[in-house]
Amino acid sequence: MMIASLSKIFEDVVLSVRGEARVTVVGGGECLGAHGVDHGVVTQTMTAAPGREVRPTHVGAALLALALGGFAIGTTEFMTMGLLEEIAVGIDRSNATTGHIISAYAFGVVVGAPVIVALGARLPKRELAMGLILALGVGNAITAMASGYLPVLLSRFVSGLPHGAYFGVASLLAASLVRPEHKGRAVGSVMLGLSVATVAGVPASTLLGQTLGWRSAYWAVLMIAIAAAVMIAAFVPHSPANLDASVRGELSALKRPQVLFAVAAGMVGFGGLFAMYSYIAPIVTRVIGLDAQWIAVFLLVFGVGSVIGSWLAGILADWNDERTILIGFASMAVALLLFWIFGPYVVPALVLVFTVGILGSVLAISLQVRLMTAAGDAQMLGAALNHSALNVANGLGAALGSVVIAAGFGYNAASIVGAGLAVLGLLIFAVGLVVQRPTLVSR
Repeated sequence: MMIASLSKIFEDVVLSVRGEARVTVVGGGECLGAHGVDHGVVTQTMTAAPGREVRPTHVGAALLALALGGFAIGTTEFMTMGLLEEIAVGIDRSNATTGHIISAYAFGVVVGAPVIVALGARLPKRELAMGLILALGVGNAITAMASGYLPVLLSRFVSGLPHGAYFGVASLLAASLVRPEHKGRAVGSVMLGLSVATVAGVPASTLLGQTLGWRSAYWAVLMIAIAAAVMIAAFVPHSPANLDASVRGELSALKRPQVLFAVAAGMVGFGGLFAMYSYIAPIVTRVIGLDAQWIAVFLLVFGVGSVIGSWLAGILADWNDERTILIGFASMAVALLLFWIFGPYVVPALVLVFTVGILGSVLAISLQVRLMTAAGDAQMLGAALNHSALNVANGLGAALGSVVIAAGFGYNAASIVGAGLAVLGLLIFAVGLVVQRPTLVSR
């Protein structure tokens, strides 16, 4: 009953597509077939073994299951930052050295996304999603059991490997459940789990780790991952293996100029957010002059903005993903520039952090939809590459922000760097669109 209620709310609020997916039993094996809409009801044609009962699949429950996997990923990605001091004490290293485990996770995402998607292209999509989220859970279990700096570092790298690939296959599954004009909202619903994690999962896991020891937080992520896998098995329709897929076919997306331009725009332009957000704690305490308790308030405001942005992004991406990305980068540049000016003042700073949270989600999801479209038949790789790009942006933005801070310009000066990166991302994406036009005309 609880899952049914949550799925109904999830379907109504996030996707704006009400109803129940009806299943037509055709006979033979089990597969995800064509889907259509009749008065708001999504009808999926599936096949089943003769005499085997096939349960109706609620679209909302399926999307909720996929989003729960995103929630697990978002929780494990960001909670390490909140538990950094406890982990440092546990492995007997300095905070600076322990911070490398955050980079190790990001590196795992960058490496794992294209490799796993290419190798898993022929596997059934639902089972691949289940395997990836369980692999993430196992990686967290290894972290919880690891002793010493190097084992923890390696375990975080392993935990990051399924991250991008999961979002790639989950986005493809979500898009297959709805009408084409609702694809952006379906992808946004999966990414919503990541945003909700910044509001609920990260604070809760951080509190758990501070109370029961940092290892308990990673055990908790394992439990969430298992729950997500069970829900995916229960509610997401099975799709057959694509025997025509190949590693070369998936990687062929990397030859498409629009894929490369979108990835480059994400790597550079999205770094603008991280140039500022990476230093939000010292900005709050040293620039604004507030007590350390206010850091949690700013993080919460950013998280709420991210959740709203995830909902808004689906609508905007379905409207026009190209224009949304262009407007998103331009708005991000303006917001970061304003943060440099008004950042020292509490109320404007909170409003702008909230705005940056919204714009970050809008850009991330719109870029994902764009990459899925630009990748042609390799949509799963396109979606996965987005997460590789965003993790590169994380490192790039934080590194360039540290340069101006180390030069003595102050923590708030990182926002100027961020604005510049957002403008550069805008220019890269715009050039990609100009390059695309002659190709479209020639067709």
